[in-house]
Amino acid sequence: MSEILAYCGLLCHTCQIYLATREEDAGAQARMRAEIARVCREQYGLAYSPQDITDCDGCPGEGQRLFVACSACKMRNCARARGLETCASCPEYPCPDLRAFLESEPEARRRLDALRPDGV
Repeated sequence: MSEILAYCGLLCHTCQIYLATREEDAGAQARMRAEIARVCREQYGLAYSPQDITDCDGCPGEGQRLFVACSACKMRNCARARGLETCASCPEYPCPDLRAFLESEPEARRRLDALRPDGV
């Protein structure tokens, strides 16, 4: 499985939704989607059912299947509108939205920082 870096620094190929999309066993895929919906409800307060956990081919793709939360992501939409490969190449890095997100995702922050010419 190839590494897909989301605009925000997350690795799509480690995302449970991305992995469920690639699961070939229908029963296993249904169980994965149910677990994802449970985590979304319990950890993030999002009222998703297993049917809401749609297929996703990764954040940066063009015209691909994309999870609903990813398609509504402020950081993704901003980076795409600016024609950026990732948020790391933005002159406003890190913006307030990204900064708040990265507080809970230190590995994503390290990935983006490593892409910056100034290392910050």
